[in-house]
Amino acid sequence: MKVPQMITAELRRLTSSRMSVIALIALVCVPVIYGGLYLWANQDPYAKLSEIPVALVVDDTGAADGNKGDDVAENLVDAGTFDWHEVSSETAEAGVADGTYDFSVTFPADFTTDLESSSTDDPRKAEVLLSTNDANSYLASTIGEQAVKTIQTQIVKSVGKNAAITFLDSLSEIRGKLADAADGASQLTDGAAQAVDGSARLADGAAALATGTGTLATGSATLSSGLTQLSAGAGQAADGATQLSSGASQLSDGAAQTAAGAAQVADGNAALAAQADELGARVGDAAAALPQARADIRQRLIDAGADPAKVDEALALLDPLDTRIQEANSTVQTTVGQIDQLSAGATQVADGTQQVADASTQLAAGASTLASGTSTLAAKTGEAASGASQLATGAATAADGAAQLSSGATTLADGLPALESGAAELRDGLLAGRDKIPDSTQATRDAQASNIADPVTLETGAVTSAGSYGAGLAPFFAALAGWIGIYALFLIVKPVSRRAVTALHSPIRVTLAGWLTPTLLGAVQMSSLYLVLSWALGFRIENPAGMLGIMLLASATFAAIVLALNVWLGSVGQFLGLVLMVLQLVTAGGTFPWQTLPGPLASLHHVLPMGFVVDALRQAMYGGNPAAAWSDVGVLLLWLVGAFTLAAIGVTRMTHHRTLRDLRPSLIG
Repeated sequence: MKVPQMITAELRRLTSSRMSVIALIALVCVPVIYGGLYLWANQDPYAKLSEIPVALVVDDTGAADGNKGDDVAENLVDAGTFDWHEVSSETAEAGVADGTYDFSVTFPADFTTDLESSSTDDPRKAEVLLSTNDANSYLASTIGEQAVKTIQTQIVKSVGKNAAITFLDSLSEIRGKLADAADGASQLTDGAAQAVDGSARLADGAAALATGTGTLATGSATLSSGLTQLSAGAGQAADGATQLSSGASQLSDGAAQTAAGAAQVADGNAALAAQADELGARVGDAAAALPQARADIRQRLIDAGADPAKVDEALALLDPLDTRIQEANSTVQTTVGQIDQLSAGATQVADGTQQVADASTQLAAGASTLASGTSTLAAKTGEAASGASQLATGAATAADGAAQLSSGATTLADGLPALESGAAELRDGLLAGRDKIPDSTQATRDAQASNIADPVTLETGAVTSAGSYGAGLAPFFAALAGWIGIYALFLIVKPVSRRAVTALHSPIRVTLAGWLTPTLLGAVQMSSLYLVLSWALGFRIENPAGMLGIMLLASATFAAIVLALNVWLGSVGQFLGLVLMVLQLVTAGGTFPWQTLPGPLASLHHVLPMGFVVDALRQAMYGGNPAAAWSDVGVLLLWLVGAFTLAAIGVTRMTHHRTLRDLRPSLIG
């Protein structure tokens, strides 16, 4: 019997009935179901963090300039990292306890005041309270701790930036004040230089002042005598001014009476002129109407039947009368004009007398003021005379003071050069201090504050990248699924054919047939799992052929190992395959780095094959180091050859010897 025939016979046995086919298909699908479902469930859990319910409690009462708790909470809700629920502290506590929320974050009442206490004499650390419940989810608690650390970092960054900008603004203001002080010191230096020159002139002026005060004392005595005489003359002038005031008052009274009479005359003349104007107007109207009246009379007489010639003769008799009327009208109009002139003259006389009355009143007031002023002048000149005497005394005292002033001015002149030198040193020191403080704009200070608050940025340079959490776990679960798939196949696949062992005396062919059957079925398992990873789950694979080849090699290696265990130990070997799977599960370094393992388990990592499968799949899937992948492949080939050889030795023993174990029924089958 040849190897293909033995494989075909085993496959016919596995598909001999409907249930056998179902069982075979189910076992072939074990790696796909195990690896595919697990990786699907964990494809990208971090993208689902926004669906984790978290209680957010803001008890912060804030401060005068705002509420930091509200600000941070608003930023958290806007970021949407978790499914935040703003609730009361009682609701949050009950929700974390009963599993409504995975954890809670609380900003206590004094959160803002504690943050701002760093600028006071009682600095305190602000607290953010995290409440977790591992009964809800241990990983959720761990994620909550990381979230609070992130919140803490953001708060520290914000507080640091505010403190830095305050410091930088103050420093900039100090620089400006130093510049102003330097300008002031420069002005002080210039002023001191001017004061040095002025102090010499002050000394000369003080000496001249002493001489002048002596002359002032002599002149003030003469002034006192003259002012005494002036006071006497001013008294006499005051008496004359009083008499003048009395006469002016009398004149004012008379002028007022005259003005009143002239006003009455003017009023009478004005009335007379008005009546004369009315009379003149009437006489003028009558004279003007006379020719028309004569014509009307003539026309009426003619209309009455009178002879026109007789009418004209009769009317001619009236011509002398008409002439007299016209002469009388001329006389009346002349008289009216004279009356109007008289009225105008009377008015002018009244106005003139009124002006005289007003002027006399002003004269009386001026005379009274003159009398008062001369009296005051007399009193003031007396006071001036007394003041002049005091001036003479004061001038002598001033002469002594001027001498002292001259001495002090000399001392001042000697000390001012030191002031000038000190002011120059102050100016230079202030300028040097200002130059040591860098000049900056508001935008620059804002950028500096941001850099101080967050001075380090993380620049990630990944040699390779898995891309997602699920892709990161894929190599480990693909290797584990490969072992589970082979282990499950050996539940129904016979390790070796007893008939072939009895009929053939070729251990290599028997072993090869026993290994190829699960290897071919394992290839189907690994190919199906590869399609799930690359197509169904959409994981990015840098080296598809390499990854598929490693998966097939791993399945073949696992088949050789489980075959050897079954050949040598039977059902016990099958059980040891399960134990070996557990050992590889914890030592392969599929989740945490293998360096975190305890010493004995870390040693097994360097021996057992699954760790090398995981590493090789990572290199192929992420585009890592090909040399490392080939090294892992070499180790797997050693395991494959070693396990196959060990299985062949066991089959050789079976073909030449029969043991009691071979005759006993297996506990498993």
